[in-house]
Amino acid sequence: MPIFWIPVGLIIVLAIWFIAVYNGIVVLRNRTKEAWSDIDVQLKRRHDLIPNLVETVKGYAKHEDAVFTKVTEARTAAISAQSSGSAKDAAEAENVLTGALKSVFAVAEAYPELKASENFTKLQDELTDTENKIEAARRFYNGNVRDFNTQIETFPNNIAAGVLAAKPFDLFEAGEGEKATPEVKF
Repeated sequence: MPIFWIPVGLIIVLAIWFIAVYNGIVVLRNRTKEAWSDIDVQLKRRHDLIPNLVETVKGYAKHEDAVFTKVTEARTAAISAQSSGSAKDAAEAENVLTGALKSVFAVAEAYPELKASENFTKLQDELTDTENKIEAARRFYNGNVRDFNTQIETFPNNIAAGVLAAKPFDLFEAGEGEKATPEVKF
């Protein structure tokens, strides 16, 4: 009779292990989705601020149409990429939008009356605040992605993850232009 309990005990231990791994994967997957949602909220806020910023700058710099067109196109592409659900596509589109926004601020530097505008200053501050929140949300998301991917890729959890068809999430990475060291000239 004791030999009978050894396989039963082994099956119970394996079942408990599988349940624990399954629940751990579900928790980490949901945290990662929540973290992506946080990025999504901040990106929406950013996308809502951009038209106001562009309109404010347009009032002062009417002949800079190419810059405004570039920002508008980048914003549209970023919104489309955001709805695709792919972190990689969204990150690439957002990096293009960040570059386009830099050109708007470069235009603003050429117009001292625009820099002195309270409306522009407020929008710039809000956009800076939003950029900081996006950066924090990206770090939080990437931390959750790291934890989830580690959970499903380590042995023996990868066995349970394979049964569950758990796929790794993509990291939200900085664009090539953001990785470069900025050049400082005096």
